[in-house]
Amino acid sequence: MTISKDKVVSVIYELKTDPTGEIIEKAATETPLTFLCGAGQMLEKFEANLMGLKVGDAFDFKLETAEAYGEASEQAVIELPKNIFEVNGEFDTEVIKEGNVVPMQDSAGRRMNGIVLEIADETVKMDFNHPLAGDDLFFKGEVIEVREATEEEMKAAYAPQGGCDSGSCDSGSCGSCSC
Repeated sequence: MTISKDKVVSVIYELKTDPTGEIIEKAATETPLTFLCGAGQMLEKFEANLMGLKVGDAFDFKLETAEAYGEASEQAVIELPKNIFEVNGEFDTEVIKEGNVVPMQDSAGRRMNGIVLEIADETVKMDFNHPLAGDDLFFKGEVIEVREATEEEMKAAYAPQGGCDSGSCDSGSCGSCSC
């Protein structure tokens, strides 16, 4: 069976942002990346590079920045009022620290992660760019499973997700649903 739309795919891989650089993410045999192909869970070009492969096939490809998470955007760096980070009337110093990644939601209910850049008297400056924005991505791996999706998997993948658009949520891939 080959990889095509609505097949459940499991792959193992190493991800680098430089072909000779260090591995920044790895999906091993014990913890493969598994997804429903074509359901918008992965980067479009990631899936396109896997189409037609079958179990045992190796892959080695590059996604240009524009095909991955795009360039980092200054508009994704914003200052938020400090009071939105209060718990029981107190600023949450346990979670809101420079360098911490904080899960949040936008006004439309989409989940996203923000990195705390700076804490000022009245505001918190956060960066909502994807951690891999501005990077080319180099994937090298192998297909370890391709199978038909169950009815439950199809329903779960294509059902409306309470305001969370599947392309914006992070899971375990690339830090997160990344790829």
